[in-house]
Amino acid sequence: MDPGPASSDGEEPSTSAASSREPGAEEKNDPPFQLKLPPKASRPEKEIDSEYEEKMKTDRAKRFEFLLKQTELFAHFIQPAAQKSPTSPLKVKLGRPRIKKDEKQSLLSAGDYRHRRTEQEEDEELLSESRKTSNVCVRFEESPSYVKGGTLRDYQVRGLNWMISLYENGVNGILADEMGLGKTLQTIALLGYLKHYRNIPGPHMVLVPKSTLHNWMNEFKRWVPSLRAVCLIGDKDARAAFIRDVMMPGEWDVCVTSYEMVIKEKSVFKKFNWRYLVIDEAHRIKNEKSKLSEIVREFKTTNRLLLTGTPLQNNLHELWALLNFLLPDVFNSADDFDSWFDTKNCLGDQKLVERLHAVLKPFLLRRIKAEVEKSLPPKKEVKIYLGLSKMQREWYTRILMKDIDILNSAGKMDKMRLLNILMQLRKCCNHPYLFDGAEPGPPYTTDMHLVNNSGKMVALDKLLAKLKEQGSRVLIFSQMTRLLDILEDYCMWRGYEYCRLDGQTPHEEREEAIDTFNAPNSSKFIFMLSTRAGGLGINLATADVVILYDSDWNPQVDLQAMDRAHRIGQKKPVRVFRLITDNTVEDRIVERAEIKLRLDSIVIQQGRLIDQQSNKLAKDEMLQMIRHGATHVFASKDSELTEEDITTILERGEKKTAEMNERLQKMGESSLRNFTMDTEMSLYNFEGEDYREKQKMSMMEWIEPPKRERKANYAVDAYFREALRVSEPKVPKAPRPPKQPNIQDFQFFPPRLFELLEKEILYYRKTIGYKVPRNPDLPNAAQVQKEEQKKIDESAPHTPEETEEKEKLLTQGFTNWNKRDFNQFIKANEKYGRDDIDNIAREVEGKSPEEVIEYSAVFWERCNELQDIERIMAQIERGEARIQRRISIKKALDAKIARYKAPFHQLRIQYGTNKGKNYTEEEDRFLICMLHKMGFDKENVYEELRQCVRNAPQFRFDWFIKSRTAMEFQRRCNTLISLIEKENMEIEEKERAEKKKRGTKVPASQKRKADSATESSGKKDAKKVKS
Repeated sequence: MDPGPASSDGEEPSTSAASSREPGAEEKNDPPFQLKLPPKASRPEKEIDSEYEEKMKTDRAKRFEFLLKQTELFAHFIQPAAQKSPTSPLKVKLGRPRIKKDEKQSLLSAGDYRHRRTEQEEDEELLSESRKTSNVCVRFEESPSYVKGGTLRDYQVRGLNWMISLYENGVNGILADEMGLGKTLQTIALLGYLKHYRNIPGPHMVLVPKSTLHNWMNEFKRWVPSLRAVCLIGDKDARAAFIRDVMMPGEWDVCVTSYEMVIKEKSVFKKFNWRYLVIDEAHRIKNEKSKLSEIVREFKTTNRLLLTGTPLQNNLHELWALLNFLLPDVFNSADDFDSWFDTKNCLGDQKLVERLHAVLKPFLLRRIKAEVEKSLPPKKEVKIYLGLSKMQREWYTRILMKDIDILNSAGKMDKMRLLNILMQLRKCCNHPYLFDGAEPGPPYTTDMHLVNNSGKMVALDKLLAKLKEQGSRVLIFSQMTRLLDILEDYCMWRGYEYCRLDGQTPHEEREEAIDTFNAPNSSKFIFMLSTRAGGLGINLATADVVILYDSDWNPQVDLQAMDRAHRIGQKKPVRVFRLITDNTVEDRIVERAEIKLRLDSIVIQQGRLIDQQSNKLAKDEMLQMIRHGATHVFASKDSELTEEDITTILERGEKKTAEMNERLQKMGESSLRNFTMDTEMSLYNFEGEDYREKQKMSMMEWIEPPKRERKANYAVDAYFREALRVSEPKVPKAPRPPKQPNIQDFQFFPPRLFELLEKEILYYRKTIGYKVPRNPDLPNAAQVQKEEQKKIDESAPHTPEETEEKEKLLTQGFTNWNKRDFNQFIKANEKYGRDDIDNIAREVEGKSPEEVIEYSAVFWERCNELQDIERIMAQIERGEARIQRRISIKKALDAKIARYKAPFHQLRIQYGTNKGKNYTEEEDRFLICMLHKMGFDKENVYEELRQCVRNAPQFRFDWFIKSRTAMEFQRRCNTLISLIEKENMEIEEKERAEKKKRGTKVPASQKRKADSATESSGKKDAKKVKS
């Protein structure tokens, strides 16, 4: 596709010849500006660096020119930056000096038109035009031919053209299309453009969440297979091999990796001059002081692109952090940005709103599905309101009764305590089996009680049966991974084939699960995901039903979950069912999220920034949520579940959802801000009286609190104890010089420095006339007071030599070690032992191995100078004892397993009197062998052991062992390890005894010689007797 001629109005030229050319013509006939560059590996490093610097300088000039054309507002930001740089394009003027206007007028005479424009002015104009026309910009009218897996939609082509124009003008940007509109494809198409039309194959870097790595790699192979994409992921050894064999040779175009890998391998990434740095989920760098944000700013990058699917809801500083990452030479001052866009004024001053729009417009492109993707099937959400089962009602009541003092405002309203109550109530609404001891057993069975004891499970059971009959495929999202465990048991019981993904799922299993579910004619009916882990960047458009088992506090998270199915490629209308337990805390959580979503949309439409403080839960708001529905719950102990069919339940949910949406649509911003959880009314002042406070008082009377009288008595007792407490006033601290250096004992300064500082303190106290107070707690208080005062009275100022010595000594300690570094060092000693200096050095962030080795040597030499050395040494020795214990256990298991050729079948355990009645020898044998196989000291080993037991075919019907928890397996394994250690000790003692016994016996050779001598002497005696 040949680029068309440049247009005179500065817009991008269109490729009108594109439709007349043969498909693939771009590959056969290279554009005229396509230059053949030597391979990356063969080019000198100096040439690459100089080319990079030249490109950055050119882009800077283009960028300033482009931004100033967009709006004069950018002059405010560009001028300070230009003043700092002597090579700024705003300072450099090309061509000869212009003739001043008055001089020019004097040269012209009447009727002299040929001298209206001078030669130098015309030359400058021609030169300027030639410079403009040399910068040819490509504009696509249809999907480029290098995109092979399909064609770009019209709005995606427009997005590609927008990104190309940013690149040509040296500007970085944010592609903020709504989730599901193909940001991945548009980004890949941009990198393909650079390779096929600018001969810039790379290197490019794409940073994405770990869960989307596989999807990005698949998209590269599908859409632009000519781009050689590689993926950096894995453990330390795998990464080292990949860097050595793949990255450093340079036979690739795009490196796709995760945020964690960039942090771990930052030194490798710093060696490359990156052409494009693409960051998916741009909110990860909204804090410029985060580790990831600091590291990516250190990379050498020609261009940067941010991708985000959620609207920019950041506060002003977070918005500046994103713009500073994109254009650090323009937005280099946060204070200047904050002062120019004052948030308070921005909420009311229309000019500031327009100013914010004008600044964001060149960098930001956002489209939503309703505007651009007309062919995408619609999405419909239905809220299904359900009742509590009898067991749920009992547990809900128990939770409320436990904290009745909080609900009636008699106890301390601690925010963490309120959050904990909210969390427990949400667990109860989901399923009572999330509480330990709620499920009947052991033995634990999987049957109808798993459904009947939860209102949501009753509705889900009916809904899934109907969806299965209709041929739909379902995504189920939940906040709680333990609920996914319950759903797994349910699916196995009902015979539904399923996949599962949560935060603990390994990368390989994630890829396999997504591929299996999306495969043509897949038999998988359900994909269950945790909302936070499964809500980002995963394409599950083969499903057409989304069930939100519970709702997130942030409505944007639930929207991201829905968009896993409602995205490009979806062929069916998407139905979303949100399960809500009516007249409980869930009712209010969903209502609050809907209000927040509506309020945010109003604010964003007006181009304003959302106040993050308004999104935080206040104590009163949490208390109102907890109180909501409490009267209804306490009114009865019976189940609220009915025998209604699923059609009736859905019809009622649709009606209630429509009513709530209609009510929210009618409410303006002021009504939404004043909307509270207690009532639908927003007008509290009537006839001069504030009815809001009256309502709060009436809310306290919803239940007769059984602990109220005792609580009041406790409060009275506590009051009098406090009132009658008599104690001596504390001795005030002695004054110190105002500018004395802050010295910590763990920095190990020379002891002489402390003497000089003490002398300085004493003299300062003398100059201010300080008198030492008497400490009544000391037995010889008068004598101590006299000695301390004498030191002050006899003190003298520092001599010049002492002052110089002090300054010199201040540089001799470990000044670059802070409390955080010291704590990391101590914890590393506890974790690995004092001798494993290599691992200790890795644990101390920001310090080289040499620094840690030097500090360690001084620490163990002078550790007795530390104030709390006893506690520190006890901490380290406890850790070393744990290490030794792990080693001894590993040796014991190794010795036990080594005695058998087939330990899984032959291993025997000497129980003695500790046999126990619950576990069989076969179960114990499996536990010991698997523990040895997986590694005793592996993290989460008992959770993995539990999964192995559940998957083992020999325990398919052994409900006892399948229902054990990880903690119970740990206790049993500890018992078995003790038995094995005891058995090993007995065997060693027996071997030592036998060895000792063999050492006292006569050797067999000597015994044979002695026997033969005895025999010969006996024969001689017999001959003598015979003769």
